[in-house]
Amino acid sequence: MRLRVAMLNMEQDHKRWEKRRELIIDQLAAIDPDLFAMNEVCIPLQTARWIQQVMRERHGREYALVQQTRVNGLSAVEGEALLTRLPILETGNLDYRTRDMVALVARVRAGDKSVDVYVTHQYMSRGDDSLRLFQAQQLLAWIDSRPEADARIVCGDFNASLQAPSAALMASRFRPTQTADTAFTPLADAEGKVSHPYWPRMDRCIDYIWADDAFSVAASSVCFNTGSPGDPSLYPSDHAGVRADLVLN
Repeated sequence: MRLRVAMLNMEQDHKRWEKRRELIIDQLAAIDPDLFAMNEVCIPLQTARWIQQVMRERHGREYALVQQTRVNGLSAVEGEALLTRLPILETGNLDYRTRDMVALVARVRAGDKSVDVYVTHQYMSRGDDSLRLFQAQQLLAWIDSRPEADARIVCGDFNASLQAPSAALMASRFRPTQTADTAFTPLADAEGKVSHPYWPRMDRCIDYIWADDAFSVAASSVCFNTGSPGDPSLYPSDHAGVRADLVLN
């Protein structure tokens, strides 16, 4: 069975959301994934639910939505989310107990197989990788505590290139579907300010779709990396996303 997966860090509702959300919808419809993982969905605006609704109304694409807010004070600000066409068997969540960050999982039915789809967002890229490494260790331990699934996919902004110990640990257990640069796009706010001005544009891969050995990768690429034709500073997000066609062996 072949699955198309995509992921994107949504940058909450920052930097001209009402304009860039149209780019997200258009490019999401063109990708047409079975599973779409999102980091930094905006809880006050319910941006994941907006995407779910607009994909149904404009494009006739029906998705179920799973969301997990961050914890403590950030529970009212942002969260992780997954849109899925595949039937949901169960859901779960992990509180890293570090920086109010979380992960979610949805076990979905793919043909006669069950697939655990994890969505997470790890500690900021300028921060100490030891904290990201701790989060990766927690994530893998959680995955190991759920051995019943036939296959596993992990999606998210890991804020680390493969040279970092945290991402290298993930790569010891999962295969990244691609390692092309995903951060950071030229997206700017109305005053021309870009995210993370201390980093060059598009010089590192920090966003991943990781697949376990139950899958072979038929195709994968960076996505959500096309800006507005009339505005070179307007992009779907400050990150590019990742898309992958996975074949369940």
